[in-house]
Amino acid sequence: MKAIFIAYNQAYNQEIVELLENLGQRGYTVWQDVGGRGSVDGEPHLGSHAWPTQNHALFTVVEDKLASEIMKALRETDTANQKLGLRAYVLPVEEAL
Repeated sequence: MKAIFIAYNQAYNQEIVELLENLGQRGYTVWQDVGGRGSVDGEPHLGSHAWPTQNHALFTVVEDKLASEIMKALRETDTANQKLGLRAYVLPVEEAL
């Protein structure tokens, strides 16, 4: 199994959730109002007066094959939406309950 951590502009929450649902992934956890700044060229999303935008972060655990499908779909979504500020990471899951 694989864990996927996804951070993205909060305005795109519905698109990210629908992406997962369309690939058959039902379970996930979302953290709302997450601040951060991209490591390349993104603007800070800090929820402050100067930088009012914020992010959401989503965590899901999936079968190995589905992780590849989700990452492919996320890459396509990120390419199509430059303001998305999407970052996604796949991690191994050693044990789940």
